[in-house]
Amino acid sequence: DQVVMVTGAGGSIGSEICRQILRRRPKVLLLFEMSEFALYEVDHTLLSLLHNIVSESESESERRGVSLVPRIIPLLGSVQDERRLTEVLQTWKVDTIYHAAAYKHVPMIERSTSEAVKNNVLGTLTLVKTAMVQEVKNLVFISTDKAVRPTNTMGASKRVAEMVLQALV
Repeated sequence: DQVVMVTGAGGSIGSEICRQILRRRPKVLLLFEMSEFALYEVDHTLLSLLHNIVSESESESERRGVSLVPRIIPLLGSVQDERRLTEVLQTWKVDTIYHAAAYKHVPMIERSTSEAVKNNVLGTLTLVKTAMVQEVKNLVFISTDKAVRPTNTMGASKRVAEMVLQALV
């Protein structure tokens, strides 16, 4: 019975987290994603999954006239955008954030190091600071095994993001 937000909801990890959260039936599931196409796809997939969950768990008489719970709300935005994050967190009174938004494809990241740092490190910093100001109760950071002993930009950027979290908590 919580309002849950998943950043990077349209990615492979974020969408799987959304599927698992949906089965727990939060009050509201916010899909936060910067790719319009990925957001559209995950929203469509989750609405189908939600219909199946409702069909499996409730009898025909209970289904008549009942609105689907949880509500799934797709929201375009970037974790780098403090103003947008503040707007979303204030509007929806988010209880828990699962932070899966990150650039994760190693070959692409190696060619775009500054973008990896902006998104993976500074985006995490912006999200965490905004969540603290808005008094979000729980934030779960999804990292990677590549952050343990980083040998590439992606692993290093995720390791620095972990250190940001450790410094702020």
